[in-house]
Amino acid sequence: MDFIEGEIIYIDKPLHWTSFRVVNVVRAKLCRQLGIKKLKVGHAGTLDPLATGVMILCTGRKTKLIESLQAGTKEYIAEIRLGATTPSFDLETEIDAEYPIAHIHKAAVEKVLQRFTGTIEQVPPIFSAVKVDGKRAYELARKNEDIELKPKILVIEDVELTSCDLPDITIRVVCSKGTYIRALARDIGVALGSGAHLTGLRRTRVGDITVADCLQMEDIDWFLENNIQI
Repeated sequence: MDFIEGEIIYIDKPLHWTSFRVVNVVRAKLCRQLGIKKLKVGHAGTLDPLATGVMILCTGRKTKLIESLQAGTKEYIAEIRLGATTPSFDLETEIDAEYPIAHIHKAAVEKVLQRFTGTIEQVPPIFSAVKVDGKRAYELARKNEDIELKPKILVIEDVELTSCDLPDITIRVVCSKGTYIRALARDIGVALGSGAHLTGLRRTRVGDITVADCLQMEDIDWFLENNIQI
């Protein structure tokens, strides 16, 4: 494989790693193996630190494909806890409010999920990389500044309830680029007359690439040693 000219690598992003860290580590390992100081490496779609799963990395001239790769349909497995919210709508921040859940049952959850298929409007979470006056929303949110984000139009092809052990549910989501699963969890909680936040998230597919196609970070050294063309 000619990583200087350009290659595509599929990584199963580990829990707690930022997407930026994955890119930096892979770039450093490639540069060391190739005996060079600089190499262009980018990724096709950020994953939150508390999410795992498919990340597509491009090197060299293949970085020109990033935009088209980002446009691929995504599939996620999301674990959601009903009855409580956090400011970030995941476990990055502490619970800030609790809500009743006694009125919620499996049939109600299944009915509500149907509202979130098709073309929908979604307001991004304030703890997100959306830019507000040139700054990232999460930077302003961490300073407790008031932020009003505009809704985005996106497409959710399918939402399937795969587990219901209240207050915890698990859903499979097939969606377009730009969908915030944390925001979807928030909106599901509101639609159920309660609150909700993510407790786990795994991206299982980007386009035709699935987790089964991905390398684990602990296998990167072996992979590069056996595939680098010098």
